[in-house]
Amino acid sequence: MEVENVFGPVDIAVSGLRAQNKRMEVISSNVANAQTTDAGKGEPYRRLEAVLKTDEETGGVSIQKIVKDMSDFSRIFDPGNPEADEEGYIQMPNVNLPIEMMNLTIATRTYQANAAVLKRYQQMVETTLELLR
Repeated sequence: MEVENVFGPVDIAVSGLRAQNKRMEVISSNVANAQTTDAGKGEPYRRLEAVLKTDEETGGVSIQKIVKDMSDFSRIFDPGNPEADEEGYIQMPNVNLPIEMMNLTIATRTYQANAAVLKRYQQMVETTLELLR
């Protein structure tokens, strides 16, 4: 019996931890900028999203790229705001806080699942070493 990669499960779980950590950073940026009406170039903050891909080398996952959500900005009526247009509306970021919180929960649970895989693998190795003694 030949073992190809003893650390395969570890590599896969660690790649998942890294990817979900980066995903949580992107979500945190979205939440922090949910009210940013001028992120430069005269536009509000545009929501970011992490795109994941399979890592062919380890069988795990990695961040392929971080893309901007090109959906429309919302408009709110605030005629007293200095950034309001001639009709009294200002453009707000395309960040939807309930969706961001749902995405954060998913990323957190996925991170926890990968950490659980590492813990179970460690227990399995410890049991194997104990049997070999």
